[in-house]
Amino acid sequence: MNNYNNILTSLKVRPVAANEVAGIYFLGIGGIGMSALARYFKSIGVKVSGYDKTPTALTQQLTAEGINIHFEDSIQLIDKAVQLVVYTPAVPASHNELNYFQQHNYTVVKRSDVLEAITNSSFNICIAGTHGKTTISTMVAHILTHSGYGCNTFLGGIAVNYNTNFWAAQNNVCVVEADEYDRSFLKLSPDVAVISSMDPDHLDIYGTVENMEQAFIDFSARIKPGGLLLSKFGLAKQKDLKGHQHLTYHIDNPKADVYASNIHIHNGSYHFNVVISKEPSFGGQGGSVVLNMGGLHNIENVLAAITIAHHLQIEDSKIIPAVAAFRGVKRRFEYIVKTDKVVYIDDYAHHPEELRALITSAKKMFANKKCVVVFQPHLFSRTNDLADGFAEVLDLADEAILLPIYPARELPLQGVSSEMIVQRMHSENKMVLSKENLLKHLAQENEAHVEEGFEGTLIITAGAGDIDTLIEPIKKIVSSGK
Repeated sequence: MNNYNNILTSLKVRPVAANEVAGIYFLGIGGIGMSALARYFKSIGVKVSGYDKTPTALTQQLTAEGINIHFEDSIQLIDKAVQLVVYTPAVPASHNELNYFQQHNYTVVKRSDVLEAITNSSFNICIAGTHGKTTISTMVAHILTHSGYGCNTFLGGIAVNYNTNFWAAQNNVCVVEADEYDRSFLKLSPDVAVISSMDPDHLDIYGTVENMEQAFIDFSARIKPGGLLLSKFGLAKQKDLKGHQHLTYHIDNPKADVYASNIHIHNGSYHFNVVISKEPSFGGQGGSVVLNMGGLHNIENVLAAITIAHHLQIEDSKIIPAVAAFRGVKRRFEYIVKTDKVVYIDDYAHHPEELRALITSAKKMFANKKCVVVFQPHLFSRTNDLADGFAEVLDLADEAILLPIYPARELPLQGVSSEMIVQRMHSENKMVLSKENLLKHLAQENEAHVEEGFEGTLIITAGAGDIDTLIEPIKKIVSSGK
């Protein structure tokens, strides 16, 4: 319980007495970042409970792990004996439970405040970027765990190898996904930091691209003295980024400090060599790395993870098998179906550049198949800000189907809809469909393409909303053989 009391003290909350039950309450416990924290506190013996708007597969898992969750905004259902309340900005200001806690003088803090308190005294590896951070964080945590180095892990996705977004170790090292939303990452103090990308996003928070870029510069300035910054080669403002040591990485540009060479595909896996800081080779003789994960951009992601492990002096002979054993992240270039006729990939991509990397990589791997992309825009503000970019990227598909915008925390904006993107597209094969009509359309298409000679279909579902609820229905349709 010392860890919990140290966190409470850091947040200026009275520590738990010997005769008290230690309790923490999460408003929005089903969020991917919130659930990682909930699992952390459960692992150190704290009584964890919480609220979320709707049941999901993740909340079911949390319940199975012994965490009490309810889905009705009801003061009668909350645990009033807790010392700390953690909330997500997705919870509206009018929420009854939030107001009760605030009005009755509970300590109510954001997830970022708690992460700051947890990592105050640890060696921190913090992964930031408008995209790529979940995959890189998971790769780093996996390599450290598989190699025996060990780490405490707080992820924004579910690692397939471990089927969770949190795990612990005796080693006082934390791998943390550093979220730029609401400037949360500015509360972290990295020993090692990654900046994978700085493309425009969250302009509802930052206002301008310049403000967002400045936040990443400020994040880099939080690296502890003597620490390492690893940034993607060619980033805007690259020269303004801070860090006592600064290395760059790129998939294949030899001007970067870290890059891949001799990239080729064999039996559906990427094989390549790694060059780090002008060293002649990585891993000595026979040091070729094998990545059993789709998406050319994931070579670049794993380069960042390999560089961090190398920086921590983990032996190359342990890094290489760890990478080969990596099974990916749920909803990151995740193969749902993979047959000769149908390949179905699901991905969390919700930014134009994420979509571009996803679609181009998938089309390159399955060039002979018709590429059908089903995309659910996430947030009215993001759709409004980036509609031109979404339209340009979705034109890469042979057929693009958009679902209505998933609002998440936002209220509708006048004139902003999925049709806004479709109207900007040049492709003839584009449409906006409801979930129900999408399933009917895919069933009809599946039935129409059973004839001999058809090379098959590549289906991609993408988005950060509730499009994942369609994975099983789509899987049944494309696997039916009709």
